[in-house]
Amino acid sequence: MLDDGRVRVFYLATSPDLYGPVCKALGANGLVTDLSRVVLEKPIGHDAASAHAIIGDVARVFSEAQTFRIDHYLGKETVQNLMALRFANTIFERLWTADVIDHVQITVAETVGLEGRGGYYDKSGATRDMLQNHMLQLLCLIAMEPPVSLDADRVRDEKLKVLRALKPMEPHEVAGLTVRGQYTQGAIDGKPVPGYLADLGADEPSGTESFVALKAEVRTWRWAGVPFYLRTGKRLPSKVSEIVIQFRAPPFSIFPPDSAEWRPNTLIIRLQPEEGMRLEMMTKDPGPGGLRLSPTGLDISFEKTFGKRFPDAYERLLMDTVRGNPTLFMRHDEVEAAWAWVEPILEAWAARPDHPRPYSAGSWGPTAAIALIERDGRTWHEEMM
Repeated sequence: MLDDGRVRVFYLATSPDLYGPVCKALGANGLVTDLSRVVLEKPIGHDAASAHAIIGDVARVFSEAQTFRIDHYLGKETVQNLMALRFANTIFERLWTADVIDHVQITVAETVGLEGRGGYYDKSGATRDMLQNHMLQLLCLIAMEPPVSLDADRVRDEKLKVLRALKPMEPHEVAGLTVRGQYTQGAIDGKPVPGYLADLGADEPSGTESFVALKAEVRTWRWAGVPFYLRTGKRLPSKVSEIVIQFRAPPFSIFPPDSAEWRPNTLIIRLQPEEGMRLEMMTKDPGPGGLRLSPTGLDISFEKTFGKRFPDAYERLLMDTVRGNPTLFMRHDEVEAAWAWVEPILEAWAARPDHPRPYSAGSWGPTAAIALIERDGRTWHEEMM
C-alpha cells in the first residue's frame, strides 16, 4: 500500500469499458490512496446503462472527489470566461433572458476526418463523441442560473438543473428536430479529401453520423421560447468552435428601410481557433451623405488583450486535477442526465431504416441542417457574414 504523501494521477485514455477493470486492478494492487486521482476521458459509456455501470465500478475504488471526468473544452479560457462575462457584468446578465435573446447557436466544426480513429468513431458517431459531452456542457454554461458561490458542487448543481430542464424529444419529434449526416468526398482548402466510408476503409454502408444538428429547448422561466441550435461535424469548411447569442430586433425602427444593412445585435464567443469575443451592433457610417447605418463589431482577442501565452486546456485541467479542484469536471449525475436526454434521440434514429444524409466534405453539412434553422426564420451565423 502506497503511503508516501504524494498525489498520484491515473489518466485513463482507454476504451470506456476498461475504466472499471483498470480501476479495480489499481485498487487491488494497493496503488490507490486518499491522495490519488483518476482522470477519465469522454465519452463515459456508450449509453445511459453503460455509463451508470462505469460510474458504479469506478466509485468502488475512487470516491467522487477523486474522480475527474475530463472535457478539455471546459479548460479553454473563453469557456471559463463565460462565468465572468455573465456574473461579473450586469450589462450582460440583465440581458440574458428570453425577453431580449432571440436564439442561441453552438457550433463545433472540424475540418479533419477520422484520422486513424475509425474503429472508435464508427461505434460512437458525432452525437456520442461531441454532443453528449462538449456541446451540452457549453449549453449548460450559457443557460445556467447564477450559483450561490464558485464552489465546485454549487456550480455543477446549476449545470445539472439545465440538463434536467432540457425538453425531452419524443420519438415522433426527433425527425423534425434533428439532422444527422455523413460526409462524402469533397475538397477542403482546395485539396481533395475522401468520403467517410473511404476513410473508414469499409465496403458496406455505415449508419454512423459524422454530423449532427438539432434544435433544443430549455424549459425554465429565463429561457422559455428561446431555441438552442446545436451542430457539430467532421470535414466542414473550417475549424471553428463558437457560441452565438443573437438578440431580438428592435420593436420599431425609426430609420428608413434603405438606410441600413440590418443585422441583429449578436454576441459571438469564440473558442477556437482564436479565443475571444465579438459584439456586433449597428452604428452610423461616418461622413456626409445622410444617416446610413452598418453593422460594426467590438472585438476582444484574449491573446492581443493580455499579450501572453495561455495554458493549454489540458494543462489547466491536469493542474486542477493535481490540486483536487473539480469545478471544470463533470460530476456523475451530470453525465447520467446528459445521457438521459441524448439516448432517446439515438434510439429514434436506430428505429428508422434511413441512413445519415450525405454532405460533401468542405460544405456546412446536409442541406436539411440549413432548413432546420431557416424554417424558423433564422440563419446559421456563417450565412449572416
